[in-house]
Amino acid sequence: MSLSSFLAAADPIDASKLDLTTVLILAGKAVAIFVILLVSVMFYVWFMRKVIADMQNRVGPASAGPFGLLQTLADGTKLFFKEQSIPDSADKSMFRLAPYFAMVPAFLAFAIIPIGGTVVIAGHRTNLQLIEVPMGILWLLMMSGLGLYGILLAGWSSGSKYPLLGAVRASAQLLSYEATLGLAVIGAVIQSGSLSTRVIVDSQSQGTWSLSNIGDWPLFNWFIIPAFISFILFLFSAIAETNHPPFDLVEAEQELVGGFHTEYTGIRFAIFFLAEFMNLITMSAVAVTLFLGGPSGPSLGFVSDNHWLNTWIMPVAYFMGKLLILLYGTVWIRASLPRLRYDQLMQVGWKYMIEASFLWVATMLVLSTSRAYEWDFINVTFGSMNAQQVTAVFSAVAAVIVSFGIYYTLKACIPNESEELQGLIPSSHPELAKDLNIEVVNEVETLRAKATQDDRYGSGTTNKVDV
Repeated sequence: MSLSSFLAAADPIDASKLDLTTVLILAGKAVAIFVILLVSVMFYVWFMRKVIADMQNRVGPASAGPFGLLQTLADGTKLFFKEQSIPDSADKSMFRLAPYFAMVPAFLAFAIIPIGGTVVIAGHRTNLQLIEVPMGILWLLMMSGLGLYGILLAGWSSGSKYPLLGAVRASAQLLSYEATLGLAVIGAVIQSGSLSTRVIVDSQSQGTWSLSNIGDWPLFNWFIIPAFISFILFLFSAIAETNHPPFDLVEAEQELVGGFHTEYTGIRFAIFFLAEFMNLITMSAVAVTLFLGGPSGPSLGFVSDNHWLNTWIMPVAYFMGKLLILLYGTVWIRASLPRLRYDQLMQVGWKYMIEASFLWVATMLVLSTSRAYEWDFINVTFGSMNAQQVTAVFSAVAAVIVSFGIYYTLKACIPNESEELQGLIPSSHPELAKDLNIEVVNEVETLRAKATQDDRYGSGTTNKVDV
């Protein structure tokens, strides 16, 4: 595909007139997105410290600038001028590159986020979005996976055991929640029928914001309503993937000193935190795009629809407002919930969230197929529901039952603790089975009681015995 064809598919800019102005517009959008992310990180850190301070009856940042707004900038400037140290046992080239491998994927993932509608710049129509690709969702999943490499390289190249353990934890955590994230995104894909983020936003903008016809508001087309379970699963998976509390096991200071970034100092240390907060903001922006209508919102009635207030300001304001609500939720979670044990983290990911994701996707697929093919093989009406709606509900319930049946059938094929122990007992000494079972049960109960006591009285440890 030529550059002109690619631009034509990605943006309403006239690709046949690819001149200096067009190139400058694209470059300006790239710089603007990067600046927006950097300023957003700076604001989010200040916002997080202020909100947590208010929850804990403290003042928070108050000295650097008005209301302490420049505190994050002051901290970043301080780290920029601090000494850069590299361990003697480190792989120096990878050690230097790792922070940038962690930051760049977050920026590239944000490139597909539409933060506004279509505007006119220097006579060229273009989207308030860096680039629009037909497979934007696949691009998002690819970038979320690539972000792991920065952490892995940082832990491996440091030449120290604690960073390496943090990096290994990061890989296991990503694998545990990446599947749930992908299945949650399918909820929005099923509703829109497209992998394009622009098409997904446009699908949620159908209707008019008229007080005389509230039922036609685009609000009721937002995918958070038909795909609410997908929205919740996406938020949990995004929080876990971005190593946000209570899922920040890759940098648990009680166990790993500082985790994967233990050996980093100065600006390289700051870049890792910049990447972490940038990833969190990007994932929150993706949630706004997929489930909350993106920049969709009512326009100002006292000016025309083509006025710069309704084309430039209001869509961006609606997008930022929705993003701020989700970011406030992440701060609330950070301030409220204690860090999980690592076995609890894996248990939530593998035993509950993946199963719930598969179950919900199966249900949504059946409902969508029922609507698309207008199934009405159950010729029964119920209240205001016609035969097609009754058939859709029946099919969804049947899909849930079948999914549960498959899940518990597979679960029954996995041996439990007693069956595993039976396999270890020699057939010539069957009497050992009962004694061994009793000893194992007693030991397990002792360990569980110790873990419960540590949790109750605060032993200072976070990673309790994995029972």
